[in-house]
Amino acid sequence: MPFDPLEMLGRIDPDFLKRVREQNEFIYADGALPRKVKLLIAMAFDAAHGAENGVRSLASQAKKAGATSQEMAEALRVAYHLSGVGALYTASAGLKEAD
Repeated sequence: MPFDPLEMLGRIDPDFLKRVREQNEFIYADGALPRKVKLLIAMAFDAAHGAENGVRSLASQAKKAGATSQEMAEALRVAYHLSGVGALYTASAGLKEAD
């Protein structure tokens, strides 16, 4: 059985964990955006925040929801661009002050 990062929460507050799980079902349900797109977005967020286990879990779920490797790669390109490009803007502003 895979590791459940919320196992301890379930031990100390099972009712809350139940509500968290219900919320996950609601958040990732097909709607205006299909489930696979929502999972790719979440995977990109986790990648940008250094959450390796989250990326692994969400990539697996996205694949089961029909996402291709190419779609995952493109989502990760966006995560890279948006999480990395901020450093350029910050550096540019800082260099302007140092000039």
